[in-house]
Amino acid sequence: MAKTFNDIQLLRTTFLRGPSVWTYRPVLEVWLDLGELEDYPSDKIPGLNERLTSWLPDLVEHTCGVGERGGFIQRLEGGTWMGHVLEHVIIELLNLAGMPAEFGQTREISQRGVYRMVFRCPEEAVARVALEHGHKLLMAAINDQPFDLKPAVHAIKTAINDRYLGPSTGCIVDAAGERRIPHIRLNDGNLVQLGYGAAQRRIWTAESDQTSAIAEGIAQDKDFTKRLLTACGVPVPEGQIVASPEEAWEVAQDIGFPVTVKPSDGNHARGVTLELSTEADIKAAFALAQPEGSDVIVERFIDGVEHRLLVVGGKVVAATKGETVSVHGNGKATLRELVDVLNQDPRRGPEQEYPLDWIKLDAGAVKLELNRQHVTPDSVIPQGQSVLLQRNGNMAIDCTDDVHPDVAYYAALAAKIVGLDIAGMDMILKDVSQPMQGQGAILEVNAGPGLLMHLKPTSGAPRPVGMAIADHLFPREDGAGAGRIPLVGIVGTRDNAFIARLVGWLLQLSGKLTGVASSEGMFLNNRQTQKTNTANWAGAHRLLTNRLAQAAVIQTTSRSILEEGLAYDRCLVGVVTDMDGFESLADHDVHEAGQMRRVLRTQIDVVLSEGAGVLNADLPEVAELAELCDGEVLLYSTEADNAAVAAHRVQPEGRAVLVRGKQVILATGSQERVLGTLDALRQPTGLSVDTPALLAAIATAWSMDIAPDLIAAGIKTFEYSRA
Repeated sequence: MAKTFNDIQLLRTTFLRGPSVWTYRPVLEVWLDLGELEDYPSDKIPGLNERLTSWLPDLVEHTCGVGERGGFIQRLEGGTWMGHVLEHVIIELLNLAGMPAEFGQTREISQRGVYRMVFRCPEEAVARVALEHGHKLLMAAINDQPFDLKPAVHAIKTAINDRYLGPSTGCIVDAAGERRIPHIRLNDGNLVQLGYGAAQRRIWTAESDQTSAIAEGIAQDKDFTKRLLTACGVPVPEGQIVASPEEAWEVAQDIGFPVTVKPSDGNHARGVTLELSTEADIKAAFALAQPEGSDVIVERFIDGVEHRLLVVGGKVVAATKGETVSVHGNGKATLRELVDVLNQDPRRGPEQEYPLDWIKLDAGAVKLELNRQHVTPDSVIPQGQSVLLQRNGNMAIDCTDDVHPDVAYYAALAAKIVGLDIAGMDMILKDVSQPMQGQGAILEVNAGPGLLMHLKPTSGAPRPVGMAIADHLFPREDGAGAGRIPLVGIVGTRDNAFIARLVGWLLQLSGKLTGVASSEGMFLNNRQTQKTNTANWAGAHRLLTNRLAQAAVIQTTSRSILEEGLAYDRCLVGVVTDMDGFESLADHDVHEAGQMRRVLRTQIDVVLSEGAGVLNADLPEVAELAELCDGEVLLYSTEADNAAVAAHRVQPEGRAVLVRGKQVILATGSQERVLGTLDALRQPTGLSVDTPALLAAIATAWSMDIAPDLIAAGIKTFEYSRA
């Protein structure tokens, strides 16, 4: 009888929300105790590899450390431990659920049989669901038990749909990421901050903080919108608000048949019925429209093809056109059976990721269409007969390249009249490639338009609408650094709160309203706004979401990096003062000073290429981090003849801050400038501060091109007391 193994124990899980010792992006870190499985690598468990590859055949695509297709399979066959196997199982489950994980690592700690396993996932809830089902799958494979893959993938997919950004918001965030603009999700929905502090912009789906509430209110009132557009010469269909089915019929007779009946402030084509000519149909359409809006409009039906034009910043950036949805009878199948086949189209689905919705025979609009054609879901449709199911709401055929300049002009004009920076124009046109006058009209102006039809058209090329919106919010002509403020990150244990507060003061004097998150509290504009320790992820997060902050100084700790990750993706200046403190980190398997490099390098790893790393050259282990910095390196030392500083100054532009005698020297290559004496650069309160901390603050300010005279004056006027 095959041996049955006890479950792999999940000792603890930690979601690292920012750059960490593992990677720049969010990961779930899991501590695993393999127990007796430590003595049973993958090649020692009969049938394990065959079961895994039969359930998850795409494991063959995992290159693993081998670097080629089939690399992980080679590791399985050669024998690898279960922590590593679990990592790849979870990654593959995420792949199957539609969210490629792309990164994972597993490392043994100092305790035998215990491993740290991580995998990339931007949402903690999704990561935990993937871990749960990956763990169950692996144990089933180990113990030769059945496992139903489909429910596991469905559970992960449900978590993704519940937690991930919608397609409209997501494409804007992704486009911003391509331009290295950071983002912060502000709620569980689609409210997202792009950029930090005062440089931020906010989006909520396809609305921005430039989207006027007044304009949005106007767009929701379709009757008022039409009156505004008419006054400015934009063609719109004649129409009138009605209060009852009877009035709808009367107005329809006055306007002339056929007519359209729709809610006055609905969206997504809900409650809209087209091309109506009979009293019964018009009254039925009124009942369909009434629940979808505050009023009902009857307007003249305009013959043509539905189009949706996306206007961003006064320009048309994408266009799609619609098509009616019909099924064709074969003389055997019922309408319901024909629709079931239609709904198998991979472009159709219930979630936001699908460009087309499922056709629901119990939907009011569909019922109305069927009644008009005298068929029911159970009717057998004769050979060759077509049944119309939907007349509108299927705009997913890209036609951007066909839009006539005159059509684009009227679309942009309508957005401007209403006052929307981002707008979706619903238009009826016989031919989008011809001038608009005489062959079309604008039906609606929509705030917060959906973008999926432009991202996943059923025909034609996808359009980079997310980038169009990102470029609108952060114009490229404004130069590099879009969405960023000067951000200083400081890690270590030696007077780092003092360094943070002094740097904040110097930035303040340079003309930037500065926020400081430190172990001595939160400060904004040199005023304390919070007294509790904010040298952690939560404190930094609060500071970076503050629209007043034109610059930020953020103190962090080794423990915060290990347990939370950094709250920012990149910084302009990264400061490392020391590598002390390993004694308090045994719970993270840090047992000796040499292990601190892996933790504290995180601060230097995130320095921007146009930024700088500031390092304590009196500690060789800190100075050695210079090789990891993408930006400039500034060293500081209390010794004028420090070897690391001397080697650094061989470079013509190598900058350092050092002490010779009692003078503080700013050195650039072989050139030197005296900033002042240590006695002259003392605090006005008379508080004694360690010289290395003072030098670190000076080097940090200098790295941001704050003038030496201002640095000296700022130090002399900085009133500091330990909080």
